[in-house]
Amino acid sequence: MQGGGGGVEQQPMQMVLRVKHPTSSSALGGDEEEAGEGSSRSALSVFKAKEEQIERRKMEVREKVFAHLGRVEEESKRLAFIRQELEGMADPTRKEVESIRKRIDTVNRQLKPLGKSCVKKEYKEVLEAYNEKSKEKALLVNRLIELVSESERMRMKKLEELNKTVDSLY
Repeated sequence: MQGGGGGVEQQPMQMVLRVKHPTSSSALGGDEEEAGEGSSRSALSVFKAKEEQIERRKMEVREKVFAHLGRVEEESKRLAFIRQELEGMADPTRKEVESIRKRIDTVNRQLKPLGKSCVKKEYKEVLEAYNEKSKEKALLVNRLIELVSESERMRMKKLEELNKTVDSLY
């Protein structure tokens, strides 16, 4: 009984030993070991291939991100330029308009005393001076209206150009 029981116990022990020591050489275990090494090599090569594939994909994504970042930076610069243009979009005829407005104010100040002087004896002379200043004022006001209209037209044109530039970004 002991012999039969000892044989059964010994067989699982040998399997345990084979599992623990895959390099042990036995006639039956040699083929299994080669198959195990082959599958290990195969699994390792599959793992390496997957790692290389992941690394390539990672590089592709990184390149795409950098390409997008470059475009975003470029668009950001263009938008900043457009914003700067909008903020700095001053009236191109502003100086001339200011000059004409000052001249109109000056003529108005000169007209007031002339209007009051018309009541006195120098009526004809004062009336001529008054009419001359009124004509000058009318000419200045007309010029001012022309400048303001031209300025509005130029600014609208510039705004349309900027709007087209912004639309072309998208």
